[in-house]
Amino acid sequence: MTSYLSNLLVPDTALSVAGLTAYIQILLEQDNQLRQIWVTGEVSSATRYRSGLFFTLQDPDVKAAISCVVWNAQLDKLTTLPVQGEQLILLGRIHVHPQRGSYQLVVWQALPAGEGLRALRYRQLRHRLEAEGLFDANRKLPLPIHPKTVAVVTSPQAAAWGDIQRTLRRRYPGLHVLFSPALVQGEQAPASIVAALTRVIQDGRSDVLILARGGGAIEDMACFNDERVVRAIAECPIPIIAGIGHQRDESLADLAADVCAHTPTAAAEQAVPKLADLYAEHRQQVLALSEALNQHLETVRVQSLRLRDRLRRFQPDSLLRQELQSLHWTRQRLIQNTTQQLRQATQHCQLLKQKLATLDPQAVLQRGYAVVRQENGAIARSAVELKVGRDLQIQLGQGQVKAKITEILDA
Repeated sequence: MTSYLSNLLVPDTALSVAGLTAYIQILLEQDNQLRQIWVTGEVSSATRYRSGLFFTLQDPDVKAAISCVVWNAQLDKLTTLPVQGEQLILLGRIHVHPQRGSYQLVVWQALPAGEGLRALRYRQLRHRLEAEGLFDANRKLPLPIHPKTVAVVTSPQAAAWGDIQRTLRRRYPGLHVLFSPALVQGEQAPASIVAALTRVIQDGRSDVLILARGGGAIEDMACFNDERVVRAIAECPIPIIAGIGHQRDESLADLAADVCAHTPTAAAEQAVPKLADLYAEHRQQVLALSEALNQHLETVRVQSLRLRDRLRRFQPDSLLRQELQSLHWTRQRLIQNTTQQLRQATQHCQLLKQKLATLDPQAVLQRGYAVVRQENGAIARSAVELKVGRDLQIQLGQGQVKAKITEILDA
């Protein structure tokens, strides 16, 4: 041991603890990558102090851990509060404590990881699309009652495709089914689903469209929460029935679809009516129509009997004879009254004629009277109005004469 120590070269100067810690602090806090870094892990403990929330983030697989702190000023800005056992994704910076010779992560933001992160992204996207009105009920298209062509978008290898075919054949034989294959799992699935929907729209023959997938893990259903798929469903001019999986939670594709059936089989049942049910319904309608017709005929028959009884009681022949006799009497009275009024009018006319003849000036002149007019044509009614020397015009019963006044008597 003495020999080993004698061979060591002892430096003239050595770093102090403070110097070493300061050097480490510069290396860590001034590193560009460590000044803003994302870290994921599981919260193993969390304690709230007056200055902030202190907790430990660990990686259970490799038994690694790091101390973390969220100062009080930043707590209200966190999307998710650190709780023991939660998987989180943290955004922060590395900070060194020279007094303790340790470092910690000063956290600015905390997001849920794993299923929590997917749930957060789901909520954020759902709220944004809902604010745009993509899930509004007034955007939903009604399903046709008797479709001629049904389009199906799903994977050709999926069991859902077989379930849909069997259900459609059983319920509505003779239906034309148009298949548009698509990937319904994986990173390429959203683009594949949008392309399959586009093909159906461009084809233009389908009356209704089924978008289907069987059950699976939450990760496998992620394509039906993709914004591209949701917008393609909302903008599709053909009514869409979503039959996606057996999950309890609704996907965004379910919300955007015109009808949500949750399973492929249920979607096929929603797309077409059951032929046997149509037969039964038709039979019921025929029976109801026949019953209504018989009831109407019975009502008409009863009304006809009542009218015949009333007609028999009223004896229309006798009533008609009475009315004819009354009309004859009215006619006779009208003729008598008219004749009497005509006779009275004729007598009155004769009387007026006699009076008019009596008052006729020409008749008076015929009896020896005359009409004397002055020069201005006015009738002379008094000798006072006349003067000697003026001319007069005398109208006799036969002709007229002119005279001059030579003397006025008894003026």
